[in-house]
Amino acid sequence: MTGKEILHKMKEKVQEKVGLSSSTAESGKGKSKMSKNIKHGYHLQKGKASHPMEDYVVAEFKQVGDSELGLFAIFDGHLSHIIPDYLKSHLFNNILNEPDFWTEPETAIRKAYRITDKTILDKAVDLGRGGSTAVTAILINCQKLVIANVGDSRAVISKKGKAKQLSVDHEPSAEREIIENRGGFVSNFPGDVPRVDGQLAVARAFGDKSLKEHLSSEPDVTVEIIDDETELLILASDGLWKVMSNQEAVDAIMDIKDTKSAAKHLSEEAVRRKSTDDISCVVVRF
Repeated sequence: MTGKEILHKMKEKVQEKVGLSSSTAESGKGKSKMSKNIKHGYHLQKGKASHPMEDYVVAEFKQVGDSELGLFAIFDGHLSHIIPDYLKSHLFNNILNEPDFWTEPETAIRKAYRITDKTILDKAVDLGRGGSTAVTAILINCQKLVIANVGDSRAVISKKGKAKQLSVDHEPSAEREIIENRGGFVSNFPGDVPRVDGQLAVARAFGDKSLKEHLSSEPDVTVEIIDDETELLILASDGLWKVMSNQEAVDAIMDIKDTKSAAKHLSEEAVRRKSTDDISCVVVRF
């Protein structure tokens, strides 16, 4: 156990004694059966907003026939905790039910994202307004990593200590032309971030029926091969990335071998840096 990990264990025991690690946070971890070296951990930390926690996490290894899939995701809701909860329950099932998943996973993921968004919009009466960003990672047989995202939750991988972003931050300013061609506009008021139609701070998302004519749910998809230089993967909501760069996040946990402690450390560091948003984080160590 490293020095950082010993300090984390001592801190956790103190927090338990004074009741700080209860309803505002959730942690967990697991590992691959196919490779003893691959492990994951996650941590969710509620922000300072008065509404319920709007971040949801998926982190599990699943046996499918002779194959093993690592399924990891961050769903960050806005004006809704129901839609990210729905995504947690349905999106991966929709992806794996696509008949061409094993032969063309990127195509299957794009199709499943579209189908899932259509279902959410069709069920708007039950699921309500608002929406959710998403970043998903599927690790196929510990070798092939397929990342997809809509919105500003992010996936970052480390190879030989160097951070590499695998997702795309879908910012309204970067997609202004697309939004305007759909009949919308991007506001840019002093002291505020750019917003679609003056409301939403991301250009792509699930749900948001009132804005859907001007929004996209089309994911960016990236494939990364896991090799001997691959050290870890971080998935996190924007509550982390608002206050930490990709490299800072990688550097912060490089020496923390326990993945649950690593995810928790990132969340705590974001809070220390004055992030007030909900923070969710998944760390996969290879």
